[in-house]
Amino acid sequence: MGKKSAVRQLADNEAMAYSKYLRTSPQKLNLVAKAIRGKSCEAALAELTFSRKRISDEVKKLLESAIANAENNHQLDVDQLIVAEATVGRTMVMKRWRARARGRVGRIQKPFSNMRLVVREREETA
Repeated sequence: MGKKSAVRQLADNEAMAYSKYLRTSPQKLNLVAKAIRGKSCEAALAELTFSRKRISDEVKKLLESAIANAENNHQLDVDQLIVAEATVGRTMVMKRWRARARGRVGRIQKPFSNMRLVVREREETA
């Protein structure tokens, strides 16, 4: 009697990867996401490899995971993939404190982010 299978949210020519609790603010992560959005996966990997942002290594791992999902799970052509969507979400914030002068407290917020990458196979142009 098992559970019915869920309807696939993505198209047949798309694959997705999702990463939770990336240790950076959504604002900083969105700068990296904006740099790769709409590019071919090859160009996006090159962009992330030479990016000076600290979080770009984690985003590169996520993109490689999405490419592997497309190749192994959905039999898509790796050479035809583009980064269709790169969305960033906000998740938990660790709250810490630091002692300040005259017995007061300075709050320190350490935000975390989620990221969702969708790669799509380009249609062949005749």
